[in-house]
Amino acid sequence: MMAANLTTPKFERQLLTVKQVAELDSCSEKTVRRAIDAGLLDAMRVGVSGRLLRIHPDAHRAYRRAWDR
Repeated sequence: MMAANLTTPKFERQLLTVKQVAELDSCSEKTVRRAIDAGLLDAMRVGVSGRLLRIHPDAHRAYRRAWDR
């Protein structure tokens, strides 16, 4: 096991990055950031400076359901 896995809470390891969401949705990272800024996709800021965005898989599923109709 890697040391990061021993100290990182399980819920944080499950969070998606903007890049991962963009890859899953076959779109650009800029499109994902626009959806977050517009309030269409819930995201949280993490890290010491709060600059990193992370998306919970449930929030991503809800966003996809809204657009798959």
